[in-house]
Amino acid sequence: MAGATTISPASDPVQIQAPAKLKGRKRILQSLHRISSSPSLAKMGRTPSSGYRGGGRGSISCVSLSSSVSYCHSYGNSYSSQSSGGFSTAPTSVVSTPGQDSPFLDPKARIRFIGLDAGQNGPASVPVPAELRPTSSRGGPLPATPELSEVVDDYFSRPLSQTAKSHRRPRRAFWADLPDEIKMHVLGYLKPKELVGCSSVSKAWHKMCFDGQLWPSLDTTEFYRDIPGESLAKIITAAGPFVRDLNLRGCVQLRERIGTEAMSEACQNIINLSIEGCRLDRSEIHSFLVRNSKLAYLNVSGLAVVTNSTMKVLAQSCPRLEHLNVSWCNNVDTRGLRRIVESCSQLKDLRAGEVRGFGDHEFMLELFQKNNLERLVLNHCDSITDESLQILLEGVDAEIDPLTSRAIVPPRKLKHLDLTRCRGLTDDGIKALAGNVPHLEGLQLSKCSVLTDAALSELLASLPRLTHLDLEELEELTNSTLQILARSPCTSTLEHLCISYCENLGDVGMLPVMKNCTRLRNVEMDNTRVSDLVLAEAAGIIRQRNKALHTATQRRPVVGLRMVVYDCQNVTWTGIREVLSRNAEITRPGANSKSPCYPTEVIQLKCFYGWQMTVDEHMKRVLRGDLASASRLERKWAEYMIANEEAGVGGAGSRRRRRRAREAALLHADEEEGGMGLAGIGRRRRARSGGCTIM
Repeated sequence: MAGATTISPASDPVQIQAPAKLKGRKRILQSLHRISSSPSLAKMGRTPSSGYRGGGRGSISCVSLSSSVSYCHSYGNSYSSQSSGGFSTAPTSVVSTPGQDSPFLDPKARIRFIGLDAGQNGPASVPVPAELRPTSSRGGPLPATPELSEVVDDYFSRPLSQTAKSHRRPRRAFWADLPDEIKMHVLGYLKPKELVGCSSVSKAWHKMCFDGQLWPSLDTTEFYRDIPGESLAKIITAAGPFVRDLNLRGCVQLRERIGTEAMSEACQNIINLSIEGCRLDRSEIHSFLVRNSKLAYLNVSGLAVVTNSTMKVLAQSCPRLEHLNVSWCNNVDTRGLRRIVESCSQLKDLRAGEVRGFGDHEFMLELFQKNNLERLVLNHCDSITDESLQILLEGVDAEIDPLTSRAIVPPRKLKHLDLTRCRGLTDDGIKALAGNVPHLEGLQLSKCSVLTDAALSELLASLPRLTHLDLEELEELTNSTLQILARSPCTSTLEHLCISYCENLGDVGMLPVMKNCTRLRNVEMDNTRVSDLVLAEAAGIIRQRNKALHTATQRRPVVGLRMVVYDCQNVTWTGIREVLSRNAEITRPGANSKSPCYPTEVIQLKCFYGWQMTVDEHMKRVLRGDLASASRLERKWAEYMIANEEAGVGGAGSRRRRRRAREAALLHADEEEGGMGLAGIGRRRRARSGGCTIM
């Protein structure tokens, strides 16, 4: 070609014909190759075209197109190759590279191939521009080592890192962002001991845990031994304006702290206060009483520092008092209680066990005139007499009804009356209760040993709401009292009956009671003459309850009746076995019914200590619903008892067993003859030789 000159001796000009103009899909691909060859794509984080992959050999890494005049006429028609379609497909960073306005450059331009072979002269590649070179961790360029030269030189053949940054949610302090109301609500589910432990987490938690909103009720009966006095005093001080119910029973660690001025001033809204067993001074108690005019419940039982002066302060400071417990306060008598009765018109519950002075007729007349008491506990009050009790119930010089010979007075509001061990009472005083306490629900006459059947015959017939009756150690009672009880109007409400140590009571009186009093839940009959017949009757009653509460689905049974029958001579292992068998029995409610009836209520027994372990284990299995295992245990125990009896028929102990059987038969015969017990008179009784009875 005319005017053509060689560029270098190592490279000869190659003439390449200009390709024809492409169309359609090929034209789009060429444009994409052009775009991907731009050096600015690496800076934008885009991957190079897939057509460029380094293989370790020299390649067309740069097109040297000088803008000078000498080079413009030296290339000729050697610009494009057939594989490139007339365009340079290698990226370039030369500032003199022609623009891309036209798809074709000067046909006279020439290209120079750099280092196709290692044996040729000249460099094998052109170094990458400085702004595109990788850097070290210290910020400088990487050293030019043989191992990295191939990677550095062939930079555009490496794919760029596409690792996306993981976007983690920032950690938020949820507890700190919660409103204070929600924090208090969450901490309100913790127990007092747990709150004191959480207070050591931080200052903020310490402030929250001792916030008074968490302490509207402070009951220390469960943790008063574990919490130090300083922490308890701090809780009381912080909770003072909020606390309503404060139970400090047994908190001896507050002896020198509860009387501080700060604690006394803080606690001014207390409604229920119990300081039973606390070692407090009289002045400390008075400071609390003076500052809490809304006090309605006060329990100072057993405190020797409580005196009549304390009752005076209480009467002046707390006119809303409804419940007062001064039992076992040796320095309190009816002179101090009279101030309470006169000033506190809302007093409903008075518990004054072992308090002196209840023989005072003026005090009893004051109680009669007020007629506000619903519960009166006078256990171990030897000072009360028949006259004082009659004044309490009928007043003085009341009008007498000629038909009934009873005083015409308004009925008393008493619901619970406890006269346990009031040894000054006789039948005349108890008879005054008949017709005057129609709302009575609980009556305790235990250990009043002089009471007889005459005292209870009229009384039981006038108590339609009676639920608890305690007649323990009334040795003069006979079966006639129980027979009257079985016909009284309280048979549908009676739930608790105690006749322990009533040695004259037996099957003749208890069988009608068990049949008619169908709502019994607790029966104490230890040291009486009841036999296995009463146990069998009780098992039948529980069976009827299970049929009434029939359910086709099996559920765990509950204790429906508790019976105490230890030290009863006529109760044998066969009666105990009858109860155990009924507890684990699965029956059918009707003849045509196919669904089984599982026990819903069972009987819990307290019997002879030699059998108690077996009875307790049987009860555990029944309560957890394992009726098959309970039946197996009952059967094995019965086999064991039978084997023991058969082994001792002719051996040691047979004479003792025969004597006990004769005594049981004779006792049962006495009951059938009239229920006179050992004092019964009859042909069978006269024929006996008469011997001592060993309990």
